[in-house]
Amino acid sequence: MRSIAVINQKGGVGKTTSSVNLASALADSGRRVCLMDLDPQAHASLHLGITAHDGEPSMYEVLCGDASLEQARRPVSDRISVVPSNLDLAAAELELAGEVGREMILRDRLQDDEEPFDYLVLDCPPSLGVLTVNALVAVNEVFLPLQPHFLALHGLSKLLRTVEVVSRRLNSQLRLSGVMLCMYDSNTRLAAEVSTDIDEFFQASKGGREFFRAAKFFETRIRRNIRLAEAPSFGQSIFQYAPESNGAVDYRSLAEEVMAQEAAGRPSRQAAAA
Repeated sequence: MRSIAVINQKGGVGKTTSSVNLASALADSGRRVCLMDLDPQAHASLHLGITAHDGEPSMYEVLCGDASLEQARRPVSDRISVVPSNLDLAAAELELAGEVGREMILRDRLQDDEEPFDYLVLDCPPSLGVLTVNALVAVNEVFLPLQPHFLALHGLSKLLRTVEVVSRRLNSQLRLSGVMLCMYDSNTRLAAEVSTDIDEFFQASKGGREFFRAAKFFETRIRRNIRLAEAPSFGQSIFQYAPESNGAVDYRSLAEEVMAQEAAGRPSRQAAAA
């Protein structure tokens, strides 16, 4: 199983849109996918029409030890399931603050879960708190969505340092394996210039930094597309809402690049542990 955390501490960069639609594209390609919503805003859950009502187990109950992942997981289709979030999850940051080994809770829950999936995709909150660190400890890959804007690199060094520290101290298998550009406008020179700047930044930083030496700057650009913004209000992925739109085309292409990483021999968590 490939386990991927989609993270960026900057909001509004297409993180949740990418988490949901990449997971959906992988499922449409025949893979079994579990999407975990670690954001208290629960946008990934709502995007796929899933709401965690009072009394129903959600990611909050999973992290607090009151429910298993199996109990909290909701099927969306034959090949994709969601572990939903709600606003209660915001309290988990405070409630877990005094817990010994709080960074390992989600990893332990995953180890207890026997459901076979090909992909695990975690939509993380726009912060670097306990929830995001739990995600980084539980997975073996990080995907980083970026907007082609000159502020895209602002705070990026801090984010990469956090990932690197978790990789070094808590999860030696963790790697930054994918960087994706979202909200791309091919008609502007700015987008092309920033794309080049970001690519050069990662190429220059790879030397000597094991945790993202193999990072792939995905060739697919997720173009600005109003259909992507409309789909969540209908509780649907872009493939249900507008399957012929540019957004659907782009996320299918991104999923093909992600699956191609497998063909190139990217190790799974189990294989790496063997």
